[in-house]
Amino acid sequence: MLKFLSRVKVEFNALDPRTASCMEFLAQCNSRKAKESNPACEVEVKRGNVEHPPQITVTFVNGVEEAFDATSTPVHRITRMILEKGQLLETEQMFREAGEQWPVIIPDEELSQHAPGTKPRKAEEKKQ
Repeated sequence: MLKFLSRVKVEFNALDPRTASCMEFLAQCNSRKAKESNPACEVEVKRGNVEHPPQITVTFVNGVEEAFDATSTPVHRITRMILEKGQLLETEQMFREAGEQWPVIIPDEELSQHAPGTKPRKAEEKKQ
């Protein structure tokens, strides 16, 4: 997960009972596997007199920053979103390194073309 991030900031009031997502996310960030995936990722923890609800802010390697309200967003949803965006970043990087245009624009006529090795759908099959 950390391999897609350049920075992680976790903010919470230590006395706030709604810190479960923050603590679980921190545990994942501090795991050996996560640290090995990106040793350069900065993990910052701000606990104490935080006025807002527990919050997790991540900065992706492309500079895009996203903040999550850790009281209403389960940690599995946060990690899934990071992995999905990370895969998109990897795909974009592969296309750019190959000299291809990004985003890929597929003409409408190609979207409706029959793919080789598949049977075209018959009108009767579409109704079922």
